[in-house]
Amino acid sequence: MKKKLLFVFNPFSGKGQIKNRLLSIVDHFVKTGYEVTVYPTQQPQDAMELVQKEAGRYELVVCSGGDGTLDEVVSGMMQRRDRVPIGYIPSGSTNDFAGSLKIPKNMDKAAQVAVGGIPFACDVGSFNEEYFVYIAAFGLFTDVSYATSQDLKNRIGHLAYLLEGVKRIASIQSYHLKISAGDQEIEDEFIYGMVTNSTSAGGFKNITGKNVKLDDGMFEVTLVKMPKNPIELNEIIASLTNLIDDTDLIYTFKTEQINIKSLEKVSWTLDGEYGGDHIEVSIQNKRQAVEIMVRPGVKFLPEY
Repeated sequence: MKKKLLFVFNPFSGKGQIKNRLLSIVDHFVKTGYEVTVYPTQQPQDAMELVQKEAGRYELVVCSGGDGTLDEVVSGMMQRRDRVPIGYIPSGSTNDFAGSLKIPKNMDKAAQVAVGGIPFACDVGSFNEEYFVYIAAFGLFTDVSYATSQDLKNRIGHLAYLLEGVKRIASIQSYHLKISAGDQEIEDEFIYGMVTNSTSAGGFKNITGKNVKLDDGMFEVTLVKMPKNPIELNEIIASLTNLIDDTDLIYTFKTEQINIKSLEKVSWTLDGEYGGDHIEVSIQNKRQAVEIMVRPGVKFLPEY
């Protein structure tokens, strides 16, 4: 009896390149011995609901799209008691987490890894009642990803995010936050924060910190204070771009859980998608909660 595979893809992700590779990808799945069910997503949350309800009927779920598509599939899987491995064929405009997992950019090679690789149990973040795969963030530029049109993303890639961000630089907003993480208690004014389990964010490699492990049950946290003048702003930019922790304007640390309270609602993004407005959030690391197919022998720890 053939093994069953559910293939969920976003037909509009990136430049819609999946449409040109669909036949060869499905053909590879079949030749590998799978009976394949193909489902193109129809609307937001479609993939999450499908995986939540139907994943138990399959030995493997493979998804193709950007980080948002993977987020939906993982979120659906997290809502199940019986979870199956996930294969990922990246086809979005950024694909941060695929890079962290060293999944090939070539779609046919990624398809081979999806069915012929080995399962890697990686951490997943819980954010109040939701889940995220690799980043929960607030503040400066975090709304750029979901505010930028898909057409603009497709045509100019990462530059789209930067162009949208430049429009907002004149109106930097800060948030007064109370933060608790382990034995740390922090209260200050912040313009940006990210809780990550990835080696890159927004297409920028290594900005999340050094010695990142995707299965250690720990998040990397970066919190940027409100600069008082242009000199401090330049100091922040230099520290982030040079990956040198030599400023008091940025908090960086690792934690398995973090709670954040604010005086006003703060907009969050989860894996590049809108995550709602919240006064209080509780973020926890669910260690090695889902299995994602990766190349045998691949090492995830970046070299410096």
